[in-house]
Amino acid sequence: HYLTNRQERNSVNKCRHPLLPPISGARHGAPASPVRHRHPVAWTSIPPYISARTPRPNILITTAQPATRDSSLATTAHSTTVRRSLARAMAGGRRSGFAAAALLLLVFTAGCGAAPQGAEVTGLPGFDGALPSKHYAGYVTVDEKHGRNLFYYAVESERDPAKDPVVLWLNGGPGCSSFDGFVYEHGPFNFESGGSVKSLPKLHLNPYSWSKVSTMIYLDSPAGVGLSYSNNVSDYETGDLKTAADSHTFLLKWFQLYPEFLSNPFYIAGESYAGVYVPTLSHEVVKGIQGGAKPTINFKGYMVGNGVCDTVFDGNALVPFAHGMGLISEEIYQQAFTTCDGNYWNASDGTCESALVKIDSLISELNIYDILEPCYHGRSIKEANPQNSKLPTSFKDLGTTNKPFPVRTRMLGRAWPLRAPVKAGRVPLWQEVASGVPCMSDEVATAWLDNDGVRSAIHAQSV
Repeated sequence: HYLTNRQERNSVNKCRHPLLPPISGARHGAPASPVRHRHPVAWTSIPPYISARTPRPNILITTAQPATRDSSLATTAHSTTVRRSLARAMAGGRRSGFAAAALLLLVFTAGCGAAPQGAEVTGLPGFDGALPSKHYAGYVTVDEKHGRNLFYYAVESERDPAKDPVVLWLNGGPGCSSFDGFVYEHGPFNFESGGSVKSLPKLHLNPYSWSKVSTMIYLDSPAGVGLSYSNNVSDYETGDLKTAADSHTFLLKWFQLYPEFLSNPFYIAGESYAGVYVPTLSHEVVKGIQGGAKPTINFKGYMVGNGVCDTVFDGNALVPFAHGMGLISEEIYQQAFTTCDGNYWNASDGTCESALVKIDSLISELNIYDILEPCYHGRSIKEANPQNSKLPTSFKDLGTTNKPFPVRTRMLGRAWPLRAPVKAGRVPLWQEVASGVPCMSDEVATAWLDNDGVRSAIHAQSV
């Protein structure tokens, strides 16, 4: 579904580092097996709740037309017509004064910038009451020829949307929907399970939402991720540079649709593999500004959490991090340090490899996405691995729990098991290729985003 090209394959493993220091409360992008990864090609992951968007080979996908997204462009033409009518009315003298005033009001209304027709989200299933600020959602077409459409969900700042920063949020992966950030991290709601796998979750206001002080844009990118799609299946084989170019096109069109935000400070933010997405997109934005791309984006900077940086640098930091956090003993660390000579990422020596296998076994029952958080799957992993008995007593129960806990504290990481038995043309669930997603559950997001009422409310295509 979302395969990496050569350029992206060379960098895909950058996000697969389970011991990168976590941001408290953040969900990490896509670590796989601990310590090191030597396979050059990996399947990227797609959340189960977007599997309905997956094009199947030899099946014609008919797509509903999205709600009007070009209204600002139509408004520009309309404003020109109104201005001409205004000039004629003013030329008619005093008797046309009232008409001129009315037309002037129309010009002002059209020119001040308003949300695209049909884009506002007026209510959300699972949430009772008025939304805390204005919400907008829909598709922006970034390639007319292919019909490549990126989905966004925008939340106006609850404080001062006219002045507060605008932040584009990108989750990692590659292949993670930014609804991960919306549902599990810093969106305007806390999601409470409805009690069963398919029941509609209940939404409660999140007092720590980033939309308290900024206007947030949650973007599903590239096409094929989350609710974004293309009418041309070839678009599902993509890479970092194409993703950045499409996201830049999205931003230019989004600001055309919402010109009232053009003067606001704009930031690009993300986590994990967004350590690649964010800088490459920022580079495109800066190039666009320097090249005179319109509209001019008031770009101020970018933010990356748990970011993917460099394969060798990140990979060689894992063992020292485990040692520094007290997850392995001094003796085991010194053994690895001596035998591997600091090269933990691509060890070729048999003695070094044995030392790394030992470290793997010692950290295997921890929540690799945040070592301070419990592991959602409880003790089943611990009981299945007898080597865990080597852990110090103080670590016996660390990372495991049999108690449910708030959805927002569950860490997210997505990475397909390498060389998994996957049929061409479809997206498998974790349960089909492994025993389950380590330490996390997507049931709440799946239940909410697969709900027909939710899809309709946010102007997304039906399941």
